[in-house]
Amino acid sequence: MLRAHARSVSAEMHSGFMALRQTWPMHATGSNPHVPLSPEGRADVARVQAIWGDCRKRYRALGPWLFGDFSIADAMYAPVVLRFRHYGATGLTSSSEAYMQQWLQAPEMREWFADAEKEVGIQVGPL
Repeated sequence: MLRAHARSVSAEMHSGFMALRQTWPMHATGSNPHVPLSPEGRADVARVQAIWGDCRKRYRALGPWLFGDFSIADAMYAPVVLRFRHYGATGLTSSSEAYMQQWLQAPEMREWFADAEKEVGIQVGPL
């Protein structure tokens, strides 16, 4: 059941959230909190938060990631974390904020930021 659920939310990330992707392209550096989302984009943000919240509620006892241990599902949502951070997503639930902070403090994400800073020559700024 857990594996099927992880596949499902990963597939939804892979094939969905078009309004969010089109309006807020992924950036690992900088910030631009002045790009408003359409109603469809806001619906995508709400759906992402619903997924994150549901997974954390169901699997919290297994560990701190969406399905307890770090999984491909978490990796699939890393670009969303970067989008939310770069564009300054507001009105996020406390559960979404906590999941984002966990990702932003993860060694893998910090390495991504460091590599991005080298590539474009700008600093990511405070996490």
